[in-house]
Amino acid sequence: MNVAAALKSVIPLDAAVDAHGRIDTPPRLRIKDVRLEYQMPSGKTVAAIDRISIDVPDNEFAVIVGPSGCGKSSLLYLVAGLAEPTEGDILLGDSVVDGPGADRGMVFQSYTLFPWLTVRENVEFGLKRRKVAPQEREDIVNRYLNETGLAAFHDAYPKQLSGGMMQRVAIARALANDPKILLMDEPFGALDSQTRSSMQKLLLRVWEQHQKTVLFVTHDIDEAILLGDRIYVMTARPGRLKQEIKVPIARPRSLDMVMDPEFIAVKRRILDLLRNEIKDDEH
Repeated sequence: MNVAAALKSVIPLDAAVDAHGRIDTPPRLRIKDVRLEYQMPSGKTVAAIDRISIDVPDNEFAVIVGPSGCGKSSLLYLVAGLAEPTEGDILLGDSVVDGPGADRGMVFQSYTLFPWLTVRENVEFGLKRRKVAPQEREDIVNRYLNETGLAAFHDAYPKQLSGGMMQRVAIARALANDPKILLMDEPFGALDSQTRSSMQKLLLRVWEQHQKTVLFVTHDIDEAILLGDRIYVMTARPGRLKQEIKVPIARPRSLDMVMDPEFIAVKRRILDLLRNEIKDDEH
């Protein structure tokens, strides 16, 4: 398939069947007409997000991209319950999000491990707080240590790990708690390109095994297409949903597909959307 033909295969917003022939499932996450405002020290009110509505289907990997400062991370924090919307609602299943909860796992760009705990102790932290039985806890921790390649480092402390290894621990910790949705805020943004590629491959493999619902924020278009089932493109601030794109690329995926016509077609579409936003933001 050439690039021109691939461009036509980018699935429209209202399609009922995805690129793999799967019927869309009911949303796991529903963001309804959300607005977020900040009060500046001067007293001026600034809108960070304006009337955004997004539905994330169950068991899908959804990615948010947009210009710098458009509110991508702010939206993720709202879903995590770490901030409250000025207007609108966020629902996880049938429940309104009104604060943090164990039904959401969060992986940040910055390293958020407990430095006084070992790798194993970091991964089992949430399980201990939930009073999971010791044997079950050990089984769960061992499973995710193995899946993320951390078994040999189970007794190491964060200061002894590289950035990529610390993010492996953060992912294992989040998954060990079996959240309904995994929220990831540019988790590989601080890593060098080689480590970033390694982490992308790891995340692809782990997601294929568990198929958790994921909401992932990135500024890297290649990363968004490689990982995502659908991509939400936001406008410049105040952030609105400009377009939702279903990624018409079959799974399993690999890093060498970045030169495939379908991949290039989606990338061109997203770059065109973002290029227009940057131009609009300059005037």
